Amino acid sequence: MALNKPKYTLFKNTGYALEGLVEVTRNEPSFRLQILVFLGGLAAAWILPLSYIHSAVLTASLFIPVIAEIINSAIERTVDLVTFDHHELAKRAKDAGAGLVFIALGMMATIWGLTLYHAFFL
Repeated sequence: MALNKPKYTLFKNTGYALEGLVEVTRNEPSFRLQILVFLGGLAAAWILPLSYIHSAVLTASLFIPVIAEIINSAIERTVDLVTFDHHELAKRAKDAGAGLVFIALGMMATIWGLTLYHAFFL
C-alpha cells in the first residue's frame, strides 16, 4: 500500500516554509505587529550599550512571540477549516492559542527586564 504523500526535498520544504511565512504575513495583522516588535527590539538590542551576550539573549527572546504567533495562526486556520460555526471547543482552541501568545510576550518581557537589570544595575 503506497501512501499518498509527496516526496519532500530540502528545496521543496524550504519553499513550503517560505510560502507559510508569506501567507501569515499577508493575512495576519497580529503577526505583522509581532514583526514590528521584533525589528524594534532587534534594533534596541544591538544599539544599547550592552555586551555581546546580553544582546544575543535579547535577540533570541524576540523569536519567542513570533513563533507563538505562527502556532496561534495555525491553530486558528485549522479550527476555521473544521467549522465557522460557534462551537465551545473551537473557542477553547482559539483561546488557548491566544493564551500561548500572551505567555510568550510575558516571557520575552521578563527576559528583557532581567537582562537589562543585569546589564545596567549589577
